[in-house]
Amino acid sequence: MTDEIVNKVANSGLLTINLEHIYPKGERVALDIKDTLFMGMVLKEKDFRLWISSFDWQQYQDKNVAVFCSVDAIIPTWAYMLISSKLTGIAQKVIFGSIETLETVLWEESILNLDVSEYLGKKVVIKGCGDLFISPAAYLQLTSKLVPIAQSVMYGEPCSTVPVYKSKIAPH
Repeated sequence: MTDEIVNKVANSGLLTINLEHIYPKGERVALDIKDTLFMGMVLKEKDFRLWISSFDWQQYQDKNVAVFCSVDAIIPTWAYMLISSKLTGIAQKVIFGSIETLETVLWEESILNLDVSEYLGKKVVIKGCGDLFISPAAYLQLTSKLVPIAQSVMYGEPCSTVPVYKSKIAPH
């Protein structure tokens, strides 16, 4: 009698999603406008418009840009609008907020565009370990997208998973 080695993972019917495969492309950069403020506190329109017209916007070519002000100052909305008008058509993506906010927005868009039809009624494992840092926001977004369609959602590796969700409806 021979002891046959059986790959239980391969026979389990689990489908794995590796978020590294849909990692949003492009360099992430921050644009802090604090240095454009008079005495680090006040935005003077004339000076700000001069900065806008003389600034090298091409340095943001094809980059994902998070625009913010790191000091406690009242910045008029139009100031951010002027920056956006200069970056549109140059930068890949422009958002108001931190690099972390930018990362969340990029993941939301990537996951929103992800075709999950192959996971309908299936057992899904969202891969947990890898070479890239994946924001918890990405895992949250992907889970929200899979829960309505998947039979179950797990986190980790197919050989060692953490159950996250299991449908109360029997699979078809």
